Amino acid sequence: MNGRRNFLKTASLLTMTGLAGCAKNVGQNQAKKHENATEKVLNGHCLADLRYEFFGKHQSGITTPVQRHVYFLVADLHSKNVDEIRQMFKDWTDYSVKLMNGENIKPYGNNPHLPPADTGETDSLGAYGLTLTFGISPTFLKKLNLEHKAPPEFSELPKFPRDQIKDELSGGDICIQACSEDPQVAFHAVRQLVRQARSLITMKWSQAGFNSFDSGHQTPRNLFAFKDGTANKTTMQNPDKWLWIDNGVFQNGSYLVVRLIQMHLETWDRTSLVGQDDTFGRHRASGASIGKTDEFDALDIHAKDDKGNLIVGEVSHAGLANRTGLQMLRRSYSYSSGIVHGQFDAGLLFISFQKNPMQFSAIQSAFGNKDKMTEYTTHIGSGLFACFGGVTQGEYLGQSLFE
Repeated sequence: MNGRRNFLKTASLLTMTGLAGCAKNVGQNQAKKHENATEKVLNGHCLADLRYEFFGKHQSGITTPVQRHVYFLVADLHSKNVDEIRQMFKDWTDYSVKLMNGENIKPYGNNPHLPPADTGETDSLGAYGLTLTFGISPTFLKKLNLEHKAPPEFSELPKFPRDQIKDELSGGDICIQACSEDPQVAFHAVRQLVRQARSLITMKWSQAGFNSFDSGHQTPRNLFAFKDGTANKTTMQNPDKWLWIDNGVFQNGSYLVVRLIQMHLETWDRTSLVGQDDTFGRHRASGASIGKTDEFDALDIHAKDDKGNLIVGEVSHAGLANRTGLQMLRRSYSYSSGIVHGQFDAGLLFISFQKNPMQFSAIQSAFGNKDKMTEYTTHIGSGLFACFGGVTQGEYLGQSLFE
């Protein structure tokens, strides 16, 4: 009976503190394990000590298991001095290592009359699985007279049908993606990097985003309630084909496409469930393609029903994408930024990684004016960035570009 009381007490604590995802720490009906789990809940969040390695063949935050929060920032250069920008990336390398370890970028000084070296909003927090991913755009290379180092496929994205891209939400020279299990940790990291480079860069736009899932093996749902990223499993079966750049100054890196997509929730909420399924080409509940039962069952673009109609419609979102035969890795986050004209200002911070920007462009062009999703979404922000390869200890971000 005491063991049951301990279990119920622990379960209650887990619920009250919002740590359902940590419930696996609760033992197998053994009092001692229940007590240990209770102590962990009381003493700290179970994800506080989660750390990812900064150094490696590839940058973190690309194939790292998706975290629950993102802070994404785009900045412009206002220095054209290559030596200054090279030093900035050297500093960012050092700071990133510390931030991903849950540390301040610099120790606090002894002079109380000077601003602290770190803004300190995470002093009482752990690393929370922070990852940092850096990319640069074609305009970055142009401003620094490094265009000759650009791969031939690295140029600005074209205008796609039905785009309503806002100038203030497009372009930019540098992007920083900070993903974490805690939103304050993600924001803090970007804040420190920008703060130390204020003399060289100007912030252009940013967006915070969130994901929710009970298990790291689940595909997150977007604000339309559909699973977002089901095809990633297929992409990761052959990452060298679809994801990693295999030569040049960005070797072992990847191209990042970001799109800020406004989702018209009020219109969507008036659409029948059948209509929603047909729009995506998938069943909302399971994530499976129309006619299938499991989320990861192969989508059959040729299957027809008894009347000879395609089961996965030609103008469905999944159907159009699948018919291109191309893959990319999605790492998208939902956002909600308040109310505009009595409606939710909400949507998707779409982020994808690919070996070649053509993969995204071909899929987006295939959607064109045919995609049923266009009735419910508007693309208002856009950017293309080349992410450097990973960093070896003793080296720095983007070293191959500046050598």
